[in-house]
Amino acid sequence: MRTKAASFLPALSFLFVLPFLFTPAFAQHQTFTVDPQTSTVAFTLGGSGHATEGTFHVEKGAVDFDRSSPKMSGSILVSAASGKTGNDSRDKKMINEVLDAPHFSDVTFAPQSYTGAIAPTGDSTIQVTGVFTLHGAPHDMTVPMQIHIDGANCTTKTHFVVPYIKWGLKDPSWFVLKVAKEVDVDLTLKGSLSPAS
Repeated sequence: MRTKAASFLPALSFLFVLPFLFTPAFAQHQTFTVDPQTSTVAFTLGGSGHATEGTFHVEKGAVDFDRSSPKMSGSILVSAASGKTGNDSRDKKMINEVLDAPHFSDVTFAPQSYTGAIAPTGDSTIQVTGVFTLHGAPHDMTVPMQIHIDGANCTTKTHFVVPYIKWGLKDPSWFVLKVAKEVDVDLTLKGSLSPAS
């Protein structure tokens, strides 16, 4: 026959673990809230004899996900007018003529589902499918996503290619200055996790 002390141990252990089950790291249904100040969008556009590198500013973002379901929801919003390459005249042409930011001010990605497993802590790699909206037109897209979770802190990284000419944007090539028809994008999102409401 077990003593009272022995039978009390499992209950004591459960009470010790219980608070951790409700922390962000262990919650199943969570919200990832993006911190625009520490998040970055970097791009590289190849060209004849040179490559143009630049950045855009993440305005805001929040994504809901559930580890027990493949569904995702939310959106990441980037300002089309925030593009910078270090050349004012080139930036003006990119923003006003190529992206037409005065009429299409937002570039967004709205995740809808994912495949793979999101670990409650440490590193994970998943495939995220959603809708990428550029120049007012939606495009289905699946991108690889690397995730690092440390307590309530989360960092996600992805690399993808945007075929902007195929999608109907203006070709910025001029005379002998030719540029690529696709642009490489590296997105890094940093922020915090919290139990979804």
